[in-house]
Amino acid sequence: MNKRPELPIGLQSFSELRTRNMLYVDKTPQIHRLISTGKYYFLSRPRRFGKSLTLSTIDAVYEGKRELFSGLWIEDQWDWNNVHPVVQLSINKLDYQGKGLEVALQEGLQYHANRYQLALLSNTAKSQFAELLEKLATQYGKVVLLIDEYDKPLIDYLDDIPLAKANQQVMKTFYSVIKDSDPYLEFLLITGVSKFSKVSIFSDLNHLKDLTFDRHAAALTGYTQAELEHYFTPYMPEAEDYQGMTRPELLDKLREWYNGYSWDGRTRVYNPFSILNFFSDGQFRNYWFETGTPTFLLKLLREQNLYKLDNLTVHERTFASYDIEYLQALPILFQTGYLTIKAQQSFGLYTLDYPNSEVRESLLDYIISDLRCLNTPMSSPMVVELHQAFAANDLERVIKLVKSIFKTIPSHIFIAKAEHYYHSLIYLVFFYLGQYTDSEVNTNDGRLDCLVKTPTHIYVIEFKLDKSADKAMQQIKDKGYAEKYRADSRSKVLVGINFSSETTTVKEWKTEVLV
Repeated sequence: MNKRPELPIGLQSFSELRTRNMLYVDKTPQIHRLISTGKYYFLSRPRRFGKSLTLSTIDAVYEGKRELFSGLWIEDQWDWNNVHPVVQLSINKLDYQGKGLEVALQEGLQYHANRYQLALLSNTAKSQFAELLEKLATQYGKVVLLIDEYDKPLIDYLDDIPLAKANQQVMKTFYSVIKDSDPYLEFLLITGVSKFSKVSIFSDLNHLKDLTFDRHAAALTGYTQAELEHYFTPYMPEAEDYQGMTRPELLDKLREWYNGYSWDGRTRVYNPFSILNFFSDGQFRNYWFETGTPTFLLKLLREQNLYKLDNLTVHERTFASYDIEYLQALPILFQTGYLTIKAQQSFGLYTLDYPNSEVRESLLDYIISDLRCLNTPMSSPMVVELHQAFAANDLERVIKLVKSIFKTIPSHIFIAKAEHYYHSLIYLVFFYLGQYTDSEVNTNDGRLDCLVKTPTHIYVIEFKLDKSADKAMQQIKDKGYAEKYRADSRSKVLVGINFSSETTTVKEWKTEVLV
């Protein structure tokens, strides 16, 4: 029996991965198509999604390292005499925070000049960049230019706009070299998490093809279902034993937790970082989410009062680049991987939603904690209790738990936020439970505040602030909010809840069963 390869957790070097005989999901068919059909590319993908490994693989192809591709698709499809000098600038590895971006870029260029025994005589990053490309092309042939995490000097300073704009100007000046260096370039691929600075930084590169939504690049990073079942089969028996699951059960839960990412609304891929970590320790955990707390995003959501993030309809203009001084939460949530395309509609419309349970539960946890002004995420025991209370149709217990959630909120914040604040928090708490929850449901006569469905019950809920539970209940009846669910066999429960801005919690509530 062949020994299964080790899992390359955290490894981004194709050469190291192959020389150590570690698992590699063969992406060379997509890479071959990329390098054979075009010249200038840009790709946006979330962090830890395989961008760096993709660039490292392209590097090895152009350096003619055929031995690393033994057994892979491209081995017999590529002319291995087609060798070119490669400049791979990994911006995230430069010390721009300590030395400044200009100096850090110069050090990155000098590293590659030393590799090829070239002397750079210029004294600015821009002029050194141009000099390096020209000298490399003259002595060794056209250059393959790979730029990884181009946007890191901006992302790191989104809470310091003056410094972010200063870095943006340095980057614009630096990358302006590429257009005039066309005679010296064989291939160019620029990757990053965001697109918010693409237009302003690469304004001169109007022939830069954006692969972000390209169907041919939809599975360039991440693992498809077929790839998961092919490459990870040797690791599944151990996971099945550990989880006490059958193969179909394991695959279903993996799909629920880690699949769902899409950039074309059709092709869906797994998060590679989470999959590798899952098969390493066998537990369903929030691996990807734990590597980066979205503090800045939480601030944006708070400022823009954007908390309902499921099943959103947006126009394709939402994904366009925008000014770093006027950041919008939705495009950043999409580009950073917290939302994904669930469907592509007509007229340039898309449906955005959480990609999977890992992201959904983790982000909701942080959003709820942020609304509650807590430094730590919502505790699991409270979630379990709410699950149990709804399952048992124990609304008294549900209300008690809701009161405990609001108990920690400072009164001045509660009052300042007013109705939309408590409404958002209640909706998120219920939605976090995994119940079918909808907020402000459209009816023939107005908008219902909240709807919760369980296997046995439908809860039609209306909230009021500093009024009465009777008024909330009367509105449900007057507007006929529950009528559209009358034919449903489940028990229909009307719930009126009144909050007090003085006590910052539930003051009174009442229920009625729809007959």
